[in-house]
Amino acid sequence: MSRAQNYEFQEWWNKHREINNLLETSSETPSSASLNVDIRSPASDPTVEKGRARSARQLSWVCLLRFQQIFGCLTYLTNGVVSLLRTANRRIASPASAADSSSSRLYRLIKAFLITVLLLLCVELAAYFKGWHFRPPSMGAVGFVYANWLEIRANYLAPPLQSLTNVCIVLFLVQSVDRVVLILGCFWIKFRRVKPVAPMEYAAADEENAHAEDYPMVLVQIPMCNEREVYQQSIAAVCIQDWPKERMLVQVLDDSDELNVQTLIKAEVQKWQQRGVRILYRHRLIRTGYKAGNLKSAMSCDYVKDYEFVAIFDADFQPGPDFLKKTVPYFKGNDDLALVQTRWAFVNKDENLLTRLQNINLSFHFEVEQQVNGVFINFFGFNGTAGVWRIKALEECGGWLERTTVEDMDIAVRAHLCGWKFIYLNDVKCLCELPESYEAYKKQQHRWHSGPMQLFRLCFVDILRSKVSWGKKGNLIFLFFLLRKLILPFYSFTLFCIILPLTMFLPEAQLPAWVVCYVPGFMSILNILPAPRSFPFIVPYLLFENTMSVTKFNAMISGLFRFGSSYEWIVTKKLGRSSETDLVAFEKESDPLGENTSLLHKSSSESGLEELSKLEMSKKTGKTRKNRLYRKELALAFILLTASARSLMSAQGIHFYFLLFQGISFLVVGLDLIGEQVS
Repeated sequence: MSRAQNYEFQEWWNKHREINNLLETSSETPSSASLNVDIRSPASDPTVEKGRARSARQLSWVCLLRFQQIFGCLTYLTNGVVSLLRTANRRIASPASAADSSSSRLYRLIKAFLITVLLLLCVELAAYFKGWHFRPPSMGAVGFVYANWLEIRANYLAPPLQSLTNVCIVLFLVQSVDRVVLILGCFWIKFRRVKPVAPMEYAAADEENAHAEDYPMVLVQIPMCNEREVYQQSIAAVCIQDWPKERMLVQVLDDSDELNVQTLIKAEVQKWQQRGVRILYRHRLIRTGYKAGNLKSAMSCDYVKDYEFVAIFDADFQPGPDFLKKTVPYFKGNDDLALVQTRWAFVNKDENLLTRLQNINLSFHFEVEQQVNGVFINFFGFNGTAGVWRIKALEECGGWLERTTVEDMDIAVRAHLCGWKFIYLNDVKCLCELPESYEAYKKQQHRWHSGPMQLFRLCFVDILRSKVSWGKKGNLIFLFFLLRKLILPFYSFTLFCIILPLTMFLPEAQLPAWVVCYVPGFMSILNILPAPRSFPFIVPYLLFENTMSVTKFNAMISGLFRFGSSYEWIVTKKLGRSSETDLVAFEKESDPLGENTSLLHKSSSESGLEELSKLEMSKKTGKTRKNRLYRKELALAFILLTASARSLMSAQGIHFYFLLFQGISFLVVGLDLIGEQVS
């Protein structure tokens, strides 16, 4: 009885406690009265528990999958970075043939300079965040060290740097004045319409009064070495000259060491021999002296004494059919005339940015430098090709010498010292090809800037002892060699790649903004005038010229101090972009015998085009060249970008933008992203 009453009492007590709890809950949260609140603890639903277990397992799998993806990405990035470093290390290392002591020394100096500016940037960053750029350093060990650094910087480092800066500014202004004088001379020539006049003209070959005896004997030489891509167009262009066949002899001077190239060139020579052209193939067994040795060997032949003039064309040059008729007449009546030089024109000047920038430089060289020097002093540097020499002048000044890699400049200087005169024809153009890859262009520029310094060392005493006037001696020494061949690369590299970054970390030495921006910009406008279509590229031209200063400076030092690579000749790589179209045009123009030789022409043309198709197949299936990384350019890029960061802290606007864009320019060139791109 008592147990039943207790049970009923317990049941009543629980019911009232639940009601009280429900009222308390509703009074605390009145806004949740509409919610369905379960205050009991019912038994667990097995379906819900199963779903929760499944969700937990799915979450675990998703997490594992994410971790796997992250690990895979990290592994991929690590492998990519390692592969990139290995590739960079492999491509940044120069070949053994191209390595030389001057280049390695210069790179070590640039690398040490890079480490120095990085350390200085860290010091300046720490000082900047401590506010020491605006107030004296606080007392303490670090502040004491920085204060001493400021004193050393102001009293011992900045004065010599400022002195070097002033010297380079003076050299820069002198060279700028020289450029302005050349431009003014060119304007005067254009305004007065001054140009050489030939004393006679040769009649056309089909005219009745045209006699072969009236034409002088001309020897045409085509030196080449492994010129697989361009040998056909150069030989064909020479063989179709509008000149009596019996008064012209063509020498193909082949220094190729590849047997298949020798075979192709021999076959091309035989093809033109069958057409009645007097053409010979010469191959040296002992290939010494590079191009100078090749030309010297050809001039030693006994039959050369029967010829009065010699025209020289490199393998990628395509003279017009009337080239000899436009150049040889200037020798008539001018017994003291040794050389007639013509202008280069480029078939691939619009191929890429690199060729466009080269076109600007060479247009100024021919339109301004060569023309002004030819008109006013009858002397200029022979360009090595697209010119006609009087053989007597070559023999009198000693012939071709193998002592330098600029044999053309060498023989021009010696002929000038012997009293001979030169004529430059700006309106006679000879087609040729520009190097389309930065590697080929860099090697060409190294040879062009190391050779003059070799020659200057060798002929300096001869210039002083020569019988020419002191004015001509001064022009040769101070203008031709020192100002345009030595001072120009020296101040370009020193001023814009060394001094300018240093002045950012040594602000007590200052480089004026007009030296950094205004005068170079004005000079760039003057340099681009002969190629007005290139005005949109004026900023890349200015930056690229400063970028090339490291190559030119290194070459100048190599030639001046007789380092190993200064005597190395590397043939500039040609691609023969216009070979097929030129070959077809030459085939159409070269039928002197009419219908009787149509079968021979057809077979020869087909064989020539067949060789071109084989060449294209070999290009596609051959070994692909990979773009290289250039360590000096990359190191200088980081130096300039570091200096631009320091300039930004000092709020130097012009200096900052110049350093930034110049650093990007060095970076683009160092990564080989300019010019021809290959995989």
